[in-house]
Order: sequence, then structure tokens, then C-alpha cells
Amino acid sequence: MADKKTALVISAHSADFVWRCGGAIALHEEKGYAVTVVCLSYGERGESGKLWKEDGMTLEAVKAARRKEAENAAAALGVSDLQFFDLGDYPLELDREAKFRLVDVIRKVQPAFMMSHSHYDPYNTDHMYATKIAVECRMIAQAWGHKPGEKVLGAPQLYLFEPHQSEQMGWKPDVFLDITPVWEKKRAAIECMTGQEHLWHFYTNVAENRGNHFRRNSGGQAGGRNARYAEGFQSVYPRTVDELS
Repeated sequence: MADKKTALVISAHSADFVWRCGGAIALHEEKGYAVTVVCLSYGERGESGKLWKEDGMTLEAVKAARRKEAENAAAALGVSDLQFFDLGDYPLELDREAKFRLVDVIRKVQPAFMMSHSHYDPYNTDHMYATKIAVECRMIAQAWGHKPGEKVLGAPQLYLFEPHQSEQMGWKPDVFLDITPVWEKKRAAIECMTGQEHLWHFYTNVAENRGNHFRRNSGGQAGGRNARYAEGFQSVYPRTVDELS
């Protein structure tokens, strides 16, 4: 992927990347980025209630269904590389070997930016654990002493995408991304997640609300961009700039 810009999304469960940053994925793919999405688990135990209500359902059948949904959604968004770690959920846990596996991906991708969950989520500790792991593995990927001779990671920004109940999570967006040009792709991806149909309207509404925030912060009635749909993100690290605007 050295010949083009790249990005990396670390998703706790196989549906998270769709709801929370599907627009960012589709938009950057259209801009020429190669976006890699790593699903640490399928969300098979904790986020597949609709499937578990079916008679005779098994764990492997739920995993297969959630994988297919994620593959279809990724195709709708134009994801360049979709990886499933299948580490289990509720709880999600990574041992040293699994962490180094993720570090290998980070170093291979050399992302211009990374994305994961909010720092805090008392409703779903898998989410905040995934971001703890993202921060830790980003650090390891920067270490010259880890697998000496490999290209180390620079300092990509880590953007935290919006949690389900943002007001409860201490999540404060400082970036709004206009996803209006790719909204239909995101909506198509959302509709691939048939196991969580109850969230389709919710995340459409979130995108509309963030579109309002984009309009207001880009100038509002004084000449702001007329964004209908947007996604919000919280950046973890300082940005280095040559000019303030």
C-alpha cells in the first residue's frame, strides 16, 4: 500500500465500523485512500440478539451471518482490506500474540490516520477496550526495538468515532466530516446489517444531526457548507500545523 495513502479502522465488533465511520471510509476510498478495517470480533455473543432468537441457532452460525453482513457492508463502502481477528466478544480480550498481530497490521498499512471507539463506554466495555488496545499497539508499532529492521510507524492521528450514547461517554467531537457525497453508500452499508435493523434509523438520525453541526461550525447562515449528513470524531493527539485557520 506504499503507493497510496492509507487509513486503518479498528472495530471491536463486525458492525461498529459501519454505524460509526462508514461515511469516512467511503469518502476516503473515493479520494484514493486504501482503507483497512480490522474487526477484532464478530459481536457474536453480545450484539446479535436478533439472530439468537431464531430456533436452533449456534455460535458458528451467528459468526458466519455477522461475517457475511460485514463483508457486504464493506463492499458497499468500497473497503480495500477487511480483516477478521475472531477474538470473541463479551468480553473482548487480546493476549500478547494478538496484540503483536495487530501491530503487524499497523506497520504494514502505515496509516495516515487511525480510527477506533471512545475512551469510555460503560454500556459496552468491549468498545473502550478496543481503543485501549489501539493506543497500545500504535505505541508498539512506533518502537524501534520491536522487530528491529522493520519500518516503524510515524505518528498517525487516532480519531475516536461516535459512541451510541455520546452524552454518557465523555466523548467530545472536535472534527466534523461532511459525508453527504457518500451518504447513499453508508446507508446501503447500514442496511446490510440485518441483525441490528433497530439501529438503521438511529444512525441515520445521528448523521443528520451531525450534518447540522457541520453547517453551524462551517459558517452557518453566513456561508457555511450545506452538509446534510456528517460524522463526528474526537482526536486523541495534537495536530501539527504550519498555519492556523
